[in-house]
Amino acid sequence: MKEIQPGVFRKGSKIFTKNAVEGQKVYGEELLEVDGLEYREWNPHRSKAGGAIAKDIDIELKPDSTVLYLGAASGTTVSHFSDILTGGFLVGIEYSDTVARKLLELAEKRENIAPILGDARKPGEYEQYLDKADIVFQDISQSDQPEIFLKNCRKFLKEDGVGLLAVKAKSISSSREPEEIYEEVIEKLEKEMEIVDRTTLEPYETDHMFLKLAKK
Repeated sequence: MKEIQPGVFRKGSKIFTKNAVEGQKVYGEELLEVDGLEYREWNPHRSKAGGAIAKDIDIELKPDSTVLYLGAASGTTVSHFSDILTGGFLVGIEYSDTVARKLLELAEKRENIAPILGDARKPGEYEQYLDKADIVFQDISQSDQPEIFLKNCRKFLKEDGVGLLAVKAKSISSSREPEEIYEEVIEKLEKEMEIVDRTTLEPYETDHMFLKLAKK
């Protein structure tokens, strides 16, 4: 088991995090015990961040990071972030109350997660729960993905923080070519931020690009 990023481990072709709640699975993932420690497989087919890490993107998540997670859903990726954040904290924003119930169940077992039912287009709804974030991560299915991301980065991302954005091309336009959409998104983002790294998420996700950004 080799640590490839803080709190992220590789064994063969699979990646893992140390399980913060031993014996508990979150989404049916494999549990593996190595030298008395329990690890959870991070399935890159179920997680955009997992796919990015599998494709050698350094997400710069550290054990003491403060994370704003936009589009937290039921908590698949959030749970792995939670494993890594042994001294940090994650505020997870989810718009769907049905999905947010599962996120709340996860947070009841993991004290470093604050689940918030809210609209990522309206950062004022959750500003009371967060000052500044080391990482702003976004994974949402909206046509205005870059605008939502920039709005939250302006308000919450630290000057030396990291922005992570999973771009869903088909949510922006189902009729245009993904590459055209990616370049349009990048053009919007580069007015305020610098692209540090980028990759498509094939073979884990089709028509998705993952961007790592920094403030200019």
